[in-house]
Amino acid sequence: MPPYNRTLLAARVMWRLLLFDALLALRGFRSVYRDLSRHNLPAKFRQMEMETVICRAVTQVSSFYWKPVRCLQRSAVMASVLRIYGIDASVVIGYRPAPLFSHAWVEIEGRVVGGSPAYQRKLCPLTRI
Repeated sequence: MPPYNRTLLAARVMWRLLLFDALLALRGFRSVYRDLSRHNLPAKFRQMEMETVICRAVTQVSSFYWKPVRCLQRSAVMASVLRIYGIDASVVIGYRPAPLFSHAWVEIEGRVVGGSPAYQRKLCPLTRI
């Protein structure tokens, strides 16, 4: 039996999407940054299967969200849900100065999850949360 419930996982993802929108609208990016920075990890070991299931859940639930989910929101939600399940994930915001371009992605132990590793190679990291 897997250590997760798919319905609970989908509910957590939807809750985090709603929370991200509310924090950003009411208090700005600083509150989102603070929320991501204060997550404590429970004492659980990292499982590759859980990473895959959580990334897939974020992608699926995001498709049912009533407005477009951009890379920063998707990355923040994915990292916070991964942390809830005991996986040490960080959000990386990278940029290219000319022509200006930015993107956010999630890393676990320096490896990109739930996205393309091309951004990690082509963009300069601005911050890690």
